Amino acid sequence: MIFLWNAATRAGSWAQEADPPSGGLVGSVTDLVERLGAPGAGLAVALENLFPPIPSEVILPLAGFTASQGRMNLFAAIVWTTIGSVVGAVALYGIGVALGRDRVRAIAARLPLIKLSDLDRTEAWFARHGVKTVFFGRMIPIFRSLISIPAGVERMPFGTFLLYTTLGSLVWNTVFVMAGYVLGENWRAVEPYVGTFQNVIIAVCALVVAFFVVSRLIGMRRRRSTDDHERAPGTPELHGSGARVGAHGDRGAGHPAHAVRGTLYGTPRRSEAGRHGSR
Repeated sequence: MIFLWNAATRAGSWAQEADPPSGGLVGSVTDLVERLGAPGAGLAVALENLFPPIPSEVILPLAGFTASQGRMNLFAAIVWTTIGSVVGAVALYGIGVALGRDRVRAIAARLPLIKLSDLDRTEAWFARHGVKTVFFGRMIPIFRSLISIPAGVERMPFGTFLLYTTLGSLVWNTVFVMAGYVLGENWRAVEPYVGTFQNVIIAVCALVVAFFVVSRLIGMRRRRSTDDHERAPGTPELHGSGARVGAHGDRGAGHPAHAVRGTLYGTPRRSEAGRHGSR
């Protein structure tokens, strides 16, 4: 609530206009909110989950401002926007289920610099922290929508996903609807704070990706150098089953140790070797 206090104290000096944007995508969404009231706000938030260019930092404070003018019930605004968030999240969860774990691993096996062991570690982390990730992920820009897809891929129990998605969405929506309600005509003062927060998230993600790429390239170069030093002069390179595993040795989709099936949540995994052997 710190940003809400800062926005309230600076709103007068910013002299923000109370009228919502009237053009473009944002204008269309705000017009939807004004025409349909709380259900329109819920529909707009559901679309925001599926189409991130629609900014929730505009929809939610606008709903709160509309409620402060008596044109919308405050409780209804919070309930409908939370319903919209959950509907959008469930749609993305379904996309994750349809995509499936095996298909994700097959795609990852073909990506440069990615190892299947990276996915194994990610899956293990998600198995331990998936509930917290879903809950807090609903309060982080960009990840608010994306977090539903890995939950679907790993087949997190739907009831668990629904519960923590609803709770996280309720917290996020309540804060921003109340911000618009308290700020009144200065409701747009919220947007710059969320924009700054989002830029910080993007910068952190960019740094993490850059660190991953650089460290992976350095590791590949070191392994290649080690292989060259260990190989005696004139010794032919081994091929076939005795060959040294390369930098992406765990990448092979047909390797029995990694071609596993199933999900982290409740479905037993079976190796391809075991599956073929049982026929």
